[in-house]
Amino acid sequence: MVWDTDYGSIATKRPVAPLHARLSVDSMTGTETNILQRISTMTSITTSDGVQLFYKDWGPKSAQPIVFHHGWPLSSDDWDNQMLFFLGKGFRVIAHDRRGHGRSSQVSDGHDMDHYASDVAAMIDYLDLRNTIHVGHSTGGGEAARYVARYGKGRVTKLILIAAVPPLMLKTAANPGGLPIEAFDGLRSQLAANRSQFYRDFPSSPFYGYNRPGAEPSQAVISNWWRQGMMGGAKAHYDGIKAFSETDFTEDLKSITVPTLVLHGDDDQIVPIGAAAPLSAKLLQTGTLKIYEKLPHGLCTTHADVVNADMLAFITA
Repeated sequence: MVWDTDYGSIATKRPVAPLHARLSVDSMTGTETNILQRISTMTSITTSDGVQLFYKDWGPKSAQPIVFHHGWPLSSDDWDNQMLFFLGKGFRVIAHDRRGHGRSSQVSDGHDMDHYASDVAAMIDYLDLRNTIHVGHSTGGGEAARYVARYGKGRVTKLILIAAVPPLMLKTAANPGGLPIEAFDGLRSQLAANRSQFYRDFPSSPFYGYNRPGAEPSQAVISNWWRQGMMGGAKAHYDGIKAFSETDFTEDLKSITVPTLVLHGDDDQIVPIGAAAPLSAKLLQTGTLKIYEKLPHGLCTTHADVVNADMLAFITA
């Protein structure tokens, strides 16, 4: 069992080496050329502490940018659906692999929310993004909230938090609705014992709600989750559990002034809604809460059309 139900339901620009070096451009179809153009915009920056951060930057540079923050232990690839959707709506879309995740450097330290937010700030500054919308899912919601609170003034216009970890996941005297430390110790134990198997089990059961009666698990979705997880580093993922579970975002949320949409499924078994979205919405100065009946933690994948439509309506309002 991945999640113990006794505890509740939990800058230097450097282009990526071209994949088309031996292909004849003249022989390509329009679709192939478009794909290769997108590949050519996959780049990286190097932070002040020497971490190489991979990111994707698609769409017209003059378009309004949307920055996506992925969840644990995934990568920017988890936003494929949303990036293509908003690219098609005329936006510029950007997503990075968090340090230690995906194609970014597998460094041994800095796996905490302060560094995560600072890394985002380095990328945003390098790209000189303004009038920006930030979208964060799960752990990425915490990263986005801290970034907007600390670095977003003059650059951010709206924020969207989806199944996000704020304000605090860990059960404490001040947060009685949170999950006990044993729940997160269990995640660490499974990761250390057999990370590959853990990354098969986790998406196969609670993450996408595939353990619910009538659910129809997608092996492709499960394999994609595993693929993304195994691209990253075990040390980053291990330390990241503490980052997403023990960081208190209360003051971050209170200080955010931009309009913020908070989306959450009421059947989220990873970030239980009771100690998450409703509390975040109350702490935000201009927060709007929308709860989806019976939707799981991985709702951006399982119900992408619904989530995308609500995000678009909020962004364009």
